[in-house]
Amino acid sequence: MADFEKLIQQEKEEAKKACEESGPDSAACAVGWDNVEELQAARAHAAKATKPNSLEQYCDANPDALECRVYDD
Repeated sequence: MADFEKLIQQEKEEAKKACEESGPDSAACAVGWDNVEELQAARAHAAKATKPNSLEQYCDANPDALECRVYDD
């Protein structure tokens, strides 16, 4: 997650610079902020993907429970 924070901060600085140089209504400014939004979305997705749901937590604690059985076909 620290890598995402560093990348997001870098992209924010680049977006601000692009907006200052090209103007707030320029394509370069819009692209810069789009990049920031994409990184923020990727960070949120990565955080959600790594967090186990309640059933996974239960099965980790109780692997022999009926709810946690896995059947091979």
